[in-house]
Amino acid sequence: MLILQRKPGESVLIGEEIEVTVVSVETGGRVRLAISAPKSLTILRNELRGAMDANKEAAREEASPLALLELLPRQGGPETKK
Repeated sequence: MLILQRKPGESVLIGEEIEVTVVSVETGGRVRLAISAPKSLTILRNELRGAMDANKEAAREEASPLALLELLPRQGGPETKK
């Protein structure tokens, strides 16, 4: 892992086609980045990649339609009292 220090307005180049620029550093340490890359390259936040992988894994698991219906909450109509 490469660790760099950059100030707002400074950039890092990744290969010849990707440029990451520090836009601002906010109070509390939050850093805003601008990424310039080819449109053919997918850019995701790390936590979204994890969710995407979990969704793909869940889609691979096979379950019968009846078993899936059992997972749905039962919805009854309003009860009538006599």
